[in-house]
Amino acid sequence: MNPEKIMDGLLTELNSAMKAMAKTKDVNAREVHSRIVKNLCESLGVFFNLAKGMMSYDSDDDLDSEDIPF
Repeated sequence: MNPEKIMDGLLTELNSAMKAMAKTKDVNAREVHSRIVKNLCESLGVFFNLAKGMMSYDSDDDLDSEDIPF
């Protein structure tokens, strides 16, 4: 699957979860939404960490090097 589509989907879900949490008055429902938001943020963090790792990779380096992050 395309990582950009996955990230866009996660961001869309995060946005809707935040809006739903803002509208919720019940404390228990708010807790459920906050857990959803936390999980979505952690999922996005996986992609951001991957991008961070890829940014440190220099394509001019020797391709036979053992430092390739994938």
